[in-house]
Amino acid sequence: MTDFALTRKKFLVAAAATLAAVAGPQAQAAGYPDKPVKIVVAFTAGGTTDILARAVGQQLQDKLKQPFIVDNKPGAGGNLGTEFVVRSAPDGYTLIIDSVGPIAINQTLYKSLPYDPLKDLVPIVQVADVPNVLVVHPSVPAKTFEEFVAYLKANPGKLNYGSTGVGTSAHLSSYMLTQRVGAEALHVPYKGASALTDLLAGRLQFMFATIPSVIQHIKAGKVRALAVSSAKPSRSLPGVPTVAAKGFPGFEAGSWFGFFAPKGTPQSVIMTINKAVNEALPTLEQQLVREGADPVGGTPEQFGKFTQAEYEKWKAVVKASGAQAE
Repeated sequence: MTDFALTRKKFLVAAAATLAAVAGPQAQAAGYPDKPVKIVVAFTAGGTTDILARAVGQQLQDKLKQPFIVDNKPGAGGNLGTEFVVRSAPDGYTLIIDSVGPIAINQTLYKSLPYDPLKDLVPIVQVADVPNVLVVHPSVPAKTFEEFVAYLKANPGKLNYGSTGVGTSAHLSSYMLTQRVGAEALHVPYKGASALTDLLAGRLQFMFATIPSVIQHIKAGKVRALAVSSAKPSRSLPGVPTVAAKGFPGFEAGSWFGFFAPKGTPQSVIMTINKAVNEALPTLEQQLVREGADPVGGTPEQFGKFTQAEYEKWKAVVKASGAQAE
């Protein structure tokens, strides 16, 4: 083979490799999905994120005719599972349903993260809003939110409130309330759901909890629901007012959940998942509302703007609270 022919052959091989690298994800996306898809949940099984992932995953499986398999990767406030997805191939076969903590709070709460969730993940669609609800132990002599505020202010530093950890939505919701009220209360952070156990036992007087985690205890009369942290009343708890409507305009602090993919995932894949989730939400509406979640849906662009605004909001709250992950 002449030097010219050899050089030409090497050039063609290199060009073909380059074209394959560039076209690969798009070519794969054309028939997406043609194999099982992994939905990572950055928290333990049985929690709100896990419940939503399994409910929506089943609908996606039915619509797109491939298994959507939930893979729980808990740890470090959701950071471990989130980073796993950030480092995954951007081919649409590893997705994550993530929430307010890993996406909007942890960048400020932790001294440093080896990734930026707002830059290294692509928003696909918001699945649901899950308001926090202010619940009190029945021993607290307050039947309404107004009575609770008066009781809190009359007993500075004497009431204990729990949370699922420093810097979590549950913690920061209570912090925001005490600041707006102008009262003091002792924060007792827990790992996971054990805070609710102590509230039920009367060792804590109040806490903000996600509605799915506490709704059955509210119905059973084991705790009393006084207000929700969303901008509008929750369909899951009719008759329970918002904090904002009870004299604290602008108060909004809750959890939300949505699909993300690694940066570089083909737009056609993003839109396939977006379309399928939007089509699935009406089918899931009654189930989600019953469990304490308000379905959302929408475009990737809407979800991207929402997550950026949430980051800015919680950044200010975390800094004001002085919260820092241990």
